[in-house]
Amino acid sequence: MRFSAATTAERLLPERLALRVRPLVDRIDRFVFDSGERGQAGRMSLIAFAIRIFSAAIAFVSQVLLARWMGSFEYGIFVLVWTTMVIAGNISCLGFHTSVIRYIPEYREKRMLPELRGVLLTSRLFVLVVSSAIAGLAMLAVWLLSGRIEAYYVVPFILGLFCLPMIALSDVLQGISRAHSWAVSALSPTYITRPVLILAFMAAALAAGYQPCAETALIATILATYTTTIVQLVSVTGRVDRRVEPGPRAYALKGWIAVSLPIFLVESFFFILTNADVLMVGAFMQPDDVAVYFATVKTLALVHFVYFAVKAGVAQRYAQFSHTDNARLAAFARETVAWTFWPSVVMALVVLVLGEPMLKLFGPGFEAGYPLLFLLVVGVVARASVGPCESLLTMSGNQNACALVYAATLTLNVGLSFMLIPQFGLWGAALATAAAMIFEAAALSWTAWRRLGIAMVIFLPHSRMEPSR
Repeated sequence: MRFSAATTAERLLPERLALRVRPLVDRIDRFVFDSGERGQAGRMSLIAFAIRIFSAAIAFVSQVLLARWMGSFEYGIFVLVWTTMVIAGNISCLGFHTSVIRYIPEYREKRMLPELRGVLLTSRLFVLVVSSAIAGLAMLAVWLLSGRIEAYYVVPFILGLFCLPMIALSDVLQGISRAHSWAVSALSPTYITRPVLILAFMAAALAAGYQPCAETALIATILATYTTTIVQLVSVTGRVDRRVEPGPRAYALKGWIAVSLPIFLVESFFFILTNADVLMVGAFMQPDDVAVYFATVKTLALVHFVYFAVKAGVAQRYAQFSHTDNARLAAFARETVAWTFWPSVVMALVVLVLGEPMLKLFGPGFEAGYPLLFLLVVGVVARASVGPCESLLTMSGNQNACALVYAATLTLNVGLSFMLIPQFGLWGAALATAAAMIFEAAALSWTAWRRLGIAMVIFLPHSRMEPSR
């Protein structure tokens, strides 16, 4: 007998109470067990959310331990370098890690198997080569400019760049897994396996007598990143080979790049925007300040994860519906706004209640970031109020318009940071970030309305079913 919320409620609750909650549990059953596209997307979003919640706990514990082991100065160096590497690795994919989510469902739907085989192979090789070249050039640049860089950053940045090709390859493998709705395969390597291994390798290094410094942490990160990505590559490749029968490959590299580059701009702007505040604090302030701000952002990450979980579950459905049924796309897109907004509000309240004691766990002085949470959470909830609007635009062929929105948002964020951080310190960074998030949400929802006729705002009642292109 298949498990269901309805049968469980009937078994555990009094009859009258079970009757009262029956409409709710029936809705849960439809959401979880629906065999159609909606159910599959919902299940993937739930799995993604569960993984991100679990990973948030892992990341929080690991960051607390790293901060306590290294102290705020060395920890600040580590988080600035690692944040930069994660951004650079994502950018090094040149959009292929997202375009494969669009191409794989399309090629499967149209039975274009040679093209499917071609894009699966090309995406991995192309990204690995490009990211390796970027890492090599960046190492050379750091060495040549070492006289102009703070001495305590030179060696850590060179060490961090060794991770860049594996970060990029992992992002592409995540995209391939998302295109197949393999939620665990897509998210667990990056958000569970890698942080656990970083912590394990760092603990082993300290037990072996190595210094608790940024360099040691980055060497542990190199080992963890390579181990995770190689295992992920073997696993995803094996699953793909079982799903796609052998045969000829067709390569449309020029067309793939033409589509991937605008997506690259969107993803680059979005990823830099997501982490711009940490980078700008690093540019204007000391590593200790970076440590406090990063700990504050990590505490807020529980709210962010709702958005990323829903995005992970629905992107491939957006791509599929945009090629088949505009009405279904509009209805599904509107539904995903609610999936994003209400859990984000709940998580925001939890973080505001527990934020101060959580920050104190990082060590003395980290609780100074607690007041910033009240400002930053406004921007996060504003972004959640329009759902995964960026994915809707990208997967429906409006990546150029989406890129313009993120370019404007990033410009606003950086401009405000330049003006506010020197005057107001961490408060200036938080204000610039919150203002940019609010602008981003408004601009994305307006663009979706103009381009697709879909009202991606939580409190608007309906969508215009005839899109204007």
